[in-house]
Amino acid sequence: MARHFVGDSAVLLGRSLTHVTRSVDTIITTAITPIAMMLLFVYVLGGAIDTGSDSYVQYLLPGILIITIASGIAYTAFRLFLDMKSGIFERFQSMPIARSSVLWAHVLTSLVANLISLVVVVGVALLMGFRSGAGVLAWLAVAGILILLTLALTWLAVIPGLTAKSVDGASGFSYPLIFLPFISSAFVPTDTMPGPVRAFAEHQPVTAIVNTIRNLLTEQPVDTDIWVALAWCLGILVVTYVFAMAIYRRRIS
Repeated sequence: MARHFVGDSAVLLGRSLTHVTRSVDTIITTAITPIAMMLLFVYVLGGAIDTGSDSYVQYLLPGILIITIASGIAYTAFRLFLDMKSGIFERFQSMPIARSSVLWAHVLTSLVANLISLVVVVGVALLMGFRSGAGVLAWLAVAGILILLTLALTWLAVIPGLTAKSVDGASGFSYPLIFLPFISSAFVPTDTMPGPVRAFAEHQPVTAIVNTIRNLLTEQPVDTDIWVALAWCLGILVVTYVFAMAIYRRRIS
């Protein structure tokens, strides 16, 4: 059964990746928005923002990476919605394949596409002056957190992809996720914010994730932030996976 699932997922992943390669503009569009934000904040607003860091791009990059993921998962919901409306899911049900492999193919496609976008964004950040003395283990930890966050948010994207009534409804859910880093430590220290906003910013998941990635890249102690970040990512992943699979089974039953 496991071999059947893996083989079916691999075949369907190839199908989804083929669609992505035929529409490279989706990856480009995903990367353009965060890159434009990074250019705006560093070269236009960065001089007016005091973060205590020698280079604002060093401070800014972790938040931009999260915005990149939030932008990219909208396409997962969009592609899943189109598959639902086109009737391809019904055709897959008539074939001897593992049913869950259909969703996993979309999730893994999202992971691959988002990783490519993240590499592009980091490349632009390097051209803008970003530098890190972090070792291999620190970079692997950053990659692990970003992969875990991508999986968690992708399974969240699966839910509107399965339930939305329109294309706008399928992809529009990502807008609050893109906005969330602005009310966190991604762009400015939280201690500059007024009381209620600061309380929210310090206790929402983006701040813990951003602080962890920033400290890893700048070779600073991660303290308890890394455990809070992992707890948020794993919690979101488990909850969204359970809900997404329940909705999927109901849709195909």
